[in-house]
Amino acid sequence: MNVLLLGGSPSAPSTTWRLLRLVGERLAALGHRTTALQVRELPAHALLRADLDDPVVAEAVAQVAAADAIVVGTPVYKASFSGVLKTFLDLLPQDGLAGKLVLPLATGGSQSHMLALDYALRPVLASLGPRHILPGIYATAAQLPWDPDSGAPAPVAAIAARIDAGVEQLAHELELRHGAVRRANGAGPAAAAGVPASAPAAVLAA
Repeated sequence: MNVLLLGGSPSAPSTTWRLLRLVGERLAALGHRTTALQVRELPAHALLRADLDDPVVAEAVAQVAAADAIVVGTPVYKASFSGVLKTFLDLLPQDGLAGKLVLPLATGGSQSHMLALDYALRPVLASLGPRHILPGIYATAAQLPWDPDSGAPAPVAAIAARIDAGVEQLAHELELRHGAVRRANGAGPAAAAGVPASAPAAVLAA
């Protein structure tokens, strides 16, 4: 299944990207195809003017449309998510997340910003009509230190456990979606075993 990692931090490098990277690596290890989209890399002039004719912006919107699931990452500023991310979300159609699974992530300087996930980001995501928004994951910079030896983020145990739980739930939901799509296309358990769905009962029982 295709998962888009949507980065809403205006900074590079960023704690938000560390968290997104960890989630993406775990999803890839489970066999899911992941693609990264950093909003800050889109042309600012086109973003601010909501120029959907800009080819780079149009491609970014198309990436969202093509994804089965979106992992949205943002830093918390002024008790809300980043303006960069909001600018991009405003470009999506009203049903821009229809049928999609969404896993929201947020990072901040302290635990006091955690509620921004539920009270600022989640309502905006919900307005775009996703199939399901999973419980979010919040982490501080102190909980996502950089390991100079491995050159990779080294989350503390509590955050690593939350990441594992979030990825496991997202992977499970993706499996359910994949099964539903196959059934809708006439590919039930019989097809998975190499037997046409229209085969007579005698063939299925053989």
